[in-house]
Amino acid sequence: MATAETEVKHMGGCHCGTVRFQVMAPAVLKVIDCNCSICVKKQNCHFIVPASKFHLLQGSEVLTTYTFNTHQAKHTFCKICGVQSFYIPRSNPDGYGVMPHCLDKGTVENVIVENFLGSEWEQSMEKNASIKSRSINKDT
Repeated sequence: MATAETEVKHMGGCHCGTVRFQVMAPAVLKVIDCNCSICVKKQNCHFIVPASKFHLLQGSEVLTTYTFNTHQAKHTFCKICGVQSFYIPRSNPDGYGVMPHCLDKGTVENVIVENFLGSEWEQSMEKNASIKSRSINKDT
């Protein structure tokens, strides 16, 4: 059994299977449940990893990106099935937000959900400054 910090290789992808990725992350995932305008609409629960821990294996040609407001977040999704399995979050433009429900079964031991008041993004980031550190590669 893995500890909360032990990283495992998770595999995942979109619904149609055209987009596939692998991500190194703990078996016990700390997931952010955000209530900003877009996250509420698409039920965006995600965990954040450094870019070096995320590898797109296939499907780059079917990814399309939506941005709005500050245009810092890059909401990527499969243009075939419409599923967003990962994106680049505004809070961590040097990392990826990965949707745990898009991971293949068998590697996630538990999910710990943290609520984030994204409707008041700036104030919430001040109160939750540790979120920014989640995209920093601690291995280097």
